[in-house]
Amino acid sequence: MAAKGAFAGRFRGGLQVAATVAVFLLAWEIAARVFHLPAYILPAPSEIFAELVNRRLQYWNAALFTLQPMLIGFGCAVVIGIALALLVAFSKSMEKTVYPLLVFFQIVPKIAVAPLFIIWFGFGLVPKVLLVFLLSFFPVVVSAITAFRSVDPDIMDLARSTGAGRWRTFVKVKVPHALPTLFTGIKVAAALSATAAVVAEFVASDRGLGYLLLEANGNLNTSMAFGSVFVLTALGFALYAAVEIAEQILIPWHVSQRSQSDVGTPI
Repeated sequence: MAAKGAFAGRFRGGLQVAATVAVFLLAWEIAARVFHLPAYILPAPSEIFAELVNRRLQYWNAALFTLQPMLIGFGCAVVIGIALALLVAFSKSMEKTVYPLLVFFQIVPKIAVAPLFIIWFGFGLVPKVLLVFLLSFFPVVVSAITAFRSVDPDIMDLARSTGAGRWRTFVKVKVPHALPTLFTGIKVAAALSATAAVVAEFVASDRGLGYLLLEANGNLNTSMAFGSVFVLTALGFALYAAVEIAEQILIPWHVSQRSQSDVGTPI
């Protein structure tokens, strides 16, 4: 029953989001028609949809090209970020040496150093992956450090009193309690990865959605620009949704994954 209630709650939430988007697009369409807005300033959603259909193969190929550095950079950020967070969270010496460096590199503007990646690594896949990695890495590592440090000491004492070893305590206690906070950082990184991928293509690329945006701006083709933005948004949303699904599978017990009816009404 609880699983059915949670599914029904998410389904209703999805319908509400879809209805909100539909109303927004309808209002946009009406405003564009009523006020006779020029297409080069603000095209109607119907014109953007026609653009997407007419150039569907071009958008598809561009999306696949952009998706490659996006997924590789995001995956590396998650794996390396969690591994480094474990070292920092459980080692005082690593915390004193590594954490200040993490903060320093986060303060350095990533977009400003993107041209350096072109000088060092050329115009291939590597500089794009590096930029996605750098923008996605810090949210993961900071949330992971916080997650591994936030386990209740009383729970740890209870686990030790049962005779559980360090490894068993880590797997059975620390990891489950860290996952909710950890997934928060991963979802932020997923949202940033799409932005990083297209910014990397702004700097140096002859393909991809970033290149299509530059081409559209140069030709004052606003419909093409909006089409590229919509496809890029869809990629980012798909990655974010994949992380959400993984979160629901791994921590179905957490309060954030329950429907309002499951949580109950406070007294």
